[in-house]
Amino acid sequence: MEDEVDRLVAAWRRERPDLDVAPLEVLSRVSRLARHLDRARRAAFAEQGLESWEFDVLTALRRAGEPYQLSPGQLLTQTLVTSGTMTNRIDRLAAKGFVERQPDPADRRGVLVRLTTVGRDRADEALSELLDHEREILGELTSTQRKALAGLLRTLVAPFDN
Repeated sequence: MEDEVDRLVAAWRRERPDLDVAPLEVLSRVSRLARHLDRARRAAFAEQGLESWEFDVLTALRRAGEPYQLSPGQLLTQTLVTSGTMTNRIDRLAAKGFVERQPDPADRRGVLVRLTTVGRDRADEALSELLDHEREILGELTSTQRKALAGLLRTLVAPFDN
């Protein structure tokens, strides 16, 4: 089974035989897959009326477990945005009724961002939609193939996460 990357690599090998284009065989596929995944994620979130950034914040809170709250600093760490961006995002999510700010009992000057019931339900529904779309992308891969691929990708990504 030949794909577009095979054709791209063959063309480069023909045109630039002096270069080792082997990395393209893996990373061009990862790049193409990332584009398909991005489209699938946007579609899943749109079905729930969410933007990607809204999903990121809501699911960070949801993963925190009961009472589904984190400090703005913890949200920054999990979503990799600036404090100004996070403040704006919290304001927008609060206006939609998805989150609420609570005083931090451990710090009189601090606040905690808590997921509302509406926000939790929306996060749960969006996650279900996302998983349906992602199962489609994984298609015919067996459980063993999925585990092997996950392990290989973990090895590749781990240095960037540390």
